[in-house]
Amino acid sequence: MLFVNFRRRLLFYTPKLFYANMSSKCEVAVCQFTATNDKERNLSIVKKLVNEAVDKNAKVVFLPEATDYIGTSKEETKQLSEPLNGKLMSEYKNLAKSNNIWLSIGGIHEKVSENETFNSHVLIDNKGEIQSLYRKIHLFDVCIPEKNINLRESDFNKGGNQVLAPASTPCGKLGLAICYDLRFPELALIQRKFGAEILTYPSAFTSKTGQAHWEILLRARAIENQCYVIAAAQYGKHNEKRVSYGQSIIIDPWGKILSQCPVYKEGTDTNESVAVATIDLEHLAKMRNEMPVMDHKRNDVYSMELNETPVYLINDDEIFSFADKTIPGSTVFYKTPYSFAFTNIRCVVPGHVLISSLRPAKRLQDLTETEIADLFNAAVKVEKVLEKHHSTSSTTVCVQDGRLAGQTVPHVHVHILPRHAGDFERNDDIYDSLAKHDLEDNPQPLRTPQEMSEEAKVLRTYF
Repeated sequence: MLFVNFRRRLLFYTPKLFYANMSSKCEVAVCQFTATNDKERNLSIVKKLVNEAVDKNAKVVFLPEATDYIGTSKEETKQLSEPLNGKLMSEYKNLAKSNNIWLSIGGIHEKVSENETFNSHVLIDNKGEIQSLYRKIHLFDVCIPEKNINLRESDFNKGGNQVLAPASTPCGKLGLAICYDLRFPELALIQRKFGAEILTYPSAFTSKTGQAHWEILLRARAIENQCYVIAAAQYGKHNEKRVSYGQSIIIDPWGKILSQCPVYKEGTDTNESVAVATIDLEHLAKMRNEMPVMDHKRNDVYSMELNETPVYLINDDEIFSFADKTIPGSTVFYKTPYSFAFTNIRCVVPGHVLISSLRPAKRLQDLTETEIADLFNAAVKVEKVLEKHHSTSSTTVCVQDGRLAGQTVPHVHVHILPRHAGDFERNDDIYDSLAKHDLEDNPQPLRTPQEMSEEAKVLRTYF
């Protein structure tokens, strides 16, 4: 029997994925404005800022926390919230698509039920599709009477409970966060460990806390993680109770400020501005190679662990390698730091899927201990999902480790096959069928890409 230690220790490995049209340099824009409780007005300003960013050749535009609105009371804040399929999100999607640009909507009040609202960072691609959705995990509940600060975000928002894997974009891999998350360096470190090249902190920092900590914290996150930092900020006087610090900013991995918008100035209640800078991934790689801080971490002395593996949202445009074959992202339904699960082109039983290592490796012994643990942890998760989806309580889990064991594709992979009573005359006949299922003379027709993609789309909803 094979026993694997599933302890989720975060080691450093960035899987090589491919994103169409990725280049080493990319223009990005960071925006700031003064949101109010008037959603139509706020949207009009956002459109103006995005158009300005497009004119400056930006490929990705970053907007602040509370892009949708800032309410005047707890009741109004809840009442104005909308679901992801609401009118306002449709406007943002159309804005991205019509301008052929990616949008980071740094924070919206996402309504999921009558009593539940999340502070959500939404990443929209240039086709108008949501590519990533992060729900803020650290809520700002702070009362400092002497500094006139009394904010309880938990009064109107629910905290998220997942760390997202970095999202692939034209400017690099984005780690998504929101405002108060900036004060928790563990989150940034986890994102870096999972491949982030850019850390994002859309915010509505108060004027008081901004003066004390805003720039210092942002530059620290950039330096300690060797990442670009992009932080879009709210500015100025939103209502009689709220004043935000401003200074939307772009910082390079050395901690150098590349571009920024104005800091709040008393007497200047509002500001609408755009700052642009170039993200240079070759420069980032050079800097990391010259000072390989992450390689010098003493994982033998200390480590950092997640209670759960981050959620990796899958881009249909990604291409995955499976030996000499390519697997379209649209057929992949689950992804981890080291493995991916995808639907099968020819199934031995209904629901038969495969899980493979992201890194090309012929046999289990070619994988690291961390990769092996990740692969089998993924297999268990996928097994549970398939049993639920196919209403069964039994599964055949099989690895053909080498040619003589029946492996026809020389890339480590696990077969997950949901079982039902009577699906084979003799239970072990499944292994004969498995050995023959991908032979050329198999009369069973190959499934179409559309069939495989549709199945993957359904399975994704379980993770």
